[in-house]
Amino acid sequence: MSVEVMGIVNCTPDSFYDGGFHAEARTAIDHGRLLVREGASVIDIGGESSRPGAKAVPLDLELERVIAVVEAMADAVRVSIDTVKAELAHAAIDAGATLLNDVSGQLHPVAAERGVAWVAMHRQGTADHMQDDPNYDDVVSEVHEAVLAMAHGARAAGVEEVFVDPGIGFGKTVEHNLKLLAHLPELVSQAHKEGFKVTVGTSRKRFLSELSPRFSPIPPEGRLPGTLATASWLALCGVDLIRVHDVIHTVRAVLLASHAQERGTSW
Repeated sequence: MSVEVMGIVNCTPDSFYDGGFHAEARTAIDHGRLLVREGASVIDIGGESSRPGAKAVPLDLELERVIAVVEAMADAVRVSIDTVKAELAHAAIDAGATLLNDVSGQLHPVAAERGVAWVAMHRQGTADHMQDDPNYDDVVSEVHEAVLAMAHGARAAGVEEVFVDPGIGFGKTVEHNLKLLAHLPELVSQAHKEGFKVTVGTSRKRFLSELSPRFSPIPPEGRLPGTLATASWLALCGVDLIRVHDVIHTVRAVLLASHAQERGTSW
């Protein structure tokens, strides 16, 4: 099992878990360097929250938040830029980013033009209303078909390295998320057959707090156990890149899952 860990650096005041923690460039850079020391092989930098209910920010403000951080981190680690704006994506690539983590599913032309990797992520709706009433006839088949179609479109446009992401928590109910996780081995298998990589993020997301009525609701600060449980599952499913806030804990969890799998343990 070979899985890499992507560490999250949100340079925002309003992200659902770490909003305001790394709003200053110096703090964000120091945190990113810490995540690299803890084992992150990719750092994902964002200047606009994509949490449910989040509002868009002006381009100038997003640029101000992230470009200095990208420049500082690009010498030490692979940098992913989390944005839906083409202008911001170009500026981040100029600063050293080599992966576009694009929740809108629309920036593959930028990735093709600039020769960088792109994430084809599924999202139903947009941040301001995606959790109002998520609805699918068959969430597994619809999401799998959608992300693989986006991936093929990106490849046809000239993107050489494409990741698919089922978009856990992006326009999905708890049941939708659980079904997608349960059927993740199928997506991984199909994506790998077709030459695509897979990335997934469950880190401290709200659905983790709603699985047990006995303990619900759990604030983001208390969702680390669920994060690590799902990260271990992602690793066992063969996911290539796991996006998390808590790098060192995740690295240890997936290492244990790897050792168990290598020894033939059935989980």
